[in-house]
Amino acid sequence: MATSDNPRIAALITVALVAITAGALITVSYELSRDRIAANQRNRLLAALHEVLAPDSYDNDLEASRRSIVAPDLLGTNDPLDVFIATHSGEPVAAIFTSIAPRGYNGPIGLLVGIRADGTVTGVRVTRHRETPGLGDAIELAKSSWIRGFTGRRLDAPALANWRVTKDGGDFDAITGATVTPRAIVEAVRDTLIYFRDNSATLFATTAGRDADD
Repeated sequence: MATSDNPRIAALITVALVAITAGALITVSYELSRDRIAANQRNRLLAALHEVLAPDSYDNDLEASRRSIVAPDLLGTNDPLDVFIATHSGEPVAAIFTSIAPRGYNGPIGLLVGIRADGTVTGVRVTRHRETPGLGDAIELAKSSWIRGFTGRRLDAPALANWRVTKDGGDFDAITGATVTPRAIVEAVRDTLIYFRDNSATLFATTAGRDADD
């Protein structure tokens, strides 16, 4: 009886060894690739942020300066959003907001909005959208230069009342055949600037405090 059980026991031992070996290989593979995956994610994040803020304009770690904020009335969602604070020699340089334009034609539009400490827009980029191909997707830099029209603008330039598309009596060009999409983005950038105006002192003070602790 014992002899007949030996092959079964041996098979079970073999299966167990194979499972242990496979688990060990997976663990080792993950450990070896984890740093590379993290580095790739960091590089993609920085590449996106550098689309709206020149890398030579700050000297701190943008990823480490990430803050989470909730401001549904101005930033377009009830969910927490990231804001990255850029400093140079400890002095605030800019903030980059991950805002939402909630009233896109086919749904919310994700944005990166860079704003200098003096309130000037350093750049705006679309990070995600579902707008109509051939019309609303002209908000992508790869499709047109329309999104560059925000660079250098301020909440008072144009006047707040003129932060609208031309069809609504404002200063911002619409996109031919797609007014809803640019209207949503103009409103979102304007509202992000309002949030920055009202909260920049707190954001920058918090960052300065953390830098001093570090």
